[in-house]
Amino acid sequence: MKTKLLLSSFLCLLFASSFAQDKTTVNATSSEISDNLDLRAVASIFGESKDLADFEFRLNDPKEQISNLDLNNDNQVDYLRVIETLEGNVHLVVIQAVLGKDQFQDVATVEVETDSNNRMQVQVVGDVYMYGKNYIYEPVYVGVPVIYNYFWVSNYHPYYSSWYWGYYPTYYYGWNPFPVFKYRRHIGLHINFSFQYNYVHTRRFQSAYNNYYNRRSNYYERQYPNRSFERRNSGYTNRYDLDKARPRRDVSNVTNPRNTITPRGNTTGTRSTTNPRSNSTTPRNATSSPTRSTEPRATNTNTPRSNTTTSPRSSSSTPRNTTTPSGNSGNTSPRTSAPRSGNQSTSPRANDGNGTRTNSGSGERSSGGGRR
Repeated sequence: MKTKLLLSSFLCLLFASSFAQDKTTVNATSSEISDNLDLRAVASIFGESKDLADFEFRLNDPKEQISNLDLNNDNQVDYLRVIETLEGNVHLVVIQAVLGKDQFQDVATVEVETDSNNRMQVQVVGDVYMYGKNYIYEPVYVGVPVIYNYFWVSNYHPYYSSWYWGYYPTYYYGWNPFPVFKYRRHIGLHINFSFQYNYVHTRRFQSAYNNYYNRRSNYYERQYPNRSFERRNSGYTNRYDLDKARPRRDVSNVTNPRNTITPRGNTTGTRSTTNPRSNSTTPRNATSSPTRSTEPRATNTNTPRSNTTTSPRSSSSTPRNTTTPSGNSGNTSPRTSAPRSGNQSTSPRANDGNGTRTNSGSGERSSGGGRR
């Protein structure tokens, strides 16, 4: 009997431990590094910058919070510095995360060149370690961005950021990263969707990038060689393929061009309650005006007098009648006003005086307050 109890207890413990292991496996999650910097937002602010110093400012503006990258896991978003290198006629604008003293990791490049028709060609390319192979967006801007003129001035010198670990511009301060789902909602406010962002899988300036590749900064990659995009997402070429396969709400469906303007205008219209209130007061005024109107009372008081009196004095007594109710309300009792309101043709006093006594009496009352 004891053996059976021990065996049953052992089986129960084994089942409970296996269930706990399965539960842990189900709840285990892994974060995707490339979710924390949307390259469309990078392309958007590049087209709105006046030069590369302004571009670096916009990347790190604490008010905008374009980036959500925290590669060194210090619970603060990494500062992104911008350096530029010239490879023939191609300007390679490199975005690097500052992770520590003399520790940098390339995140993305903005590659700029003019074609044979003297038109600027721009590609924003994610670093292969961060985003996979050939993760590329070609922005199409509305109008000619001001920054284009910056690249073709005389005596041009490539831009190289002067900021590094522990030495940052005065406007900058670190902030805590968002959860990924909040970052997707947040970044939609900072992507200008009046521009177009065409995804392509062919690099226009491959030879120029090959010349730079061996000089790229890859501190994080060397520290964690098993965390490359291919290792993190087996079976997917790059971030674009991953987005197509996994269910998620794209930020372009959250908001629309600089959505802080259009939706606010719409919300003030829908949330306004002045129109319904003004509509509700209209029927109140309409129903109250007939009840408060004094016109029916005036016609009722004048009608019997016009029938009882035919002399010219009846016309002159008409304005007196307008003041009679106020006088009667204060000086006479309800009994005196009752026979005059419409029963004069049937009252005994009207028959005895043949109409004349009634007129003289009313005149004396109006002038001297009556003989009673």
